[in-house]
Amino acid sequence: MSPIPSLVIRRHDPARQRRTRLLVAAVWLGSLLIVAGLVATLLSRAPAPSRAAEFAQAQKENEALKSRVAMLERSEQVAKAALGDVQQTLRDREEEIDGLRADLAFYGRLVGGGKREGLAVHALRVAPIAGSQAWNFAATLTQNFKRGAEIKGRLTLTVEGVADGKLRTLDWSALSQGQEASGIEYRFKYFQQVGGTIMLPAGFAANRIVVRADGDGGRVEQEFSWKDAVKGEESDNVPQ
Repeated sequence: MSPIPSLVIRRHDPARQRRTRLLVAAVWLGSLLIVAGLVATLLSRAPAPSRAAEFAQAQKENEALKSRVAMLERSEQVAKAALGDVQQTLRDREEEIDGLRADLAFYGRLVGGGKREGLAVHALRVAPIAGSQAWNFAATLTQNFKRGAEIKGRLTLTVEGVADGKLRTLDWSALSQGQEASGIEYRFKYFQQVGGTIMLPAGFAANRIVVRADGDGGRVEQEFSWKDAVKGEESDNVPQ
C-alpha cells in the first residue's frame, strides 16, 4: 500500500510575490544601466574616425611648417654669409684701389710731372713685435729735385702720447734705447725705405709720431697720427 503523500500548506500572499518580481526587475534594469554607462564611457574615450583624421592632418601640416621654417632659416644664414663675403671683397678692393692710387701719385712725383720736389717723408708704417713693447717702423723718403744725384743723411723719430695721465714726448734716444744715437743713415737718389725698431715704455699710449730727415738734401719733418701709421696709411700732407 502506497504511503500517503504529506501535504504542505502554504499561505497565499500575492503582495509578497509582486515585491519579489519588482525587486528582480529592478536588479535587471540596474545591470542594464551599468552596462550602458560603461559602453558610453568607452565610446567617448575612443577618438572618432573623423577626429583622428583631422589630428593626423594637423600633425602633417605642422611638420611641413617646421621644415619650411628650417629651410628659410638656412637660406637666411647663407644669404648673410654671402653678403658678408661681398662686403669684405668690396672693402679689400677699395683698399687695393687706394693703394694703387697712392703708388701712382708716388711714382708720378718721382718722374717729375713737371714739378720737382726736395726731400720729403712720403709714408710711415709701424708694426708691433709680438710679446714685447718694441715696434718696427719703415719710413719712405723721396726726392726728385736732384735727379740722378745721391743725397744722404740720418733719420730720427719722436713719439708723443700719454703716460700716467700726463702728456709725454719720447725723443729718439729714449726710443732707440741708445742704439744708433745719431739716427738711422739713409742714402738714395729717388726714394728709399728707412727702417728700424723703437721701444715704447709700458703703459705709454702713443697718439702721434714725428719723422725727421736731416742731411745734404735739407731737413724735413713730417707728422703722422699713430693710428694711421699703424694702418700704414700715407699722409695727405706731404710737403710740396
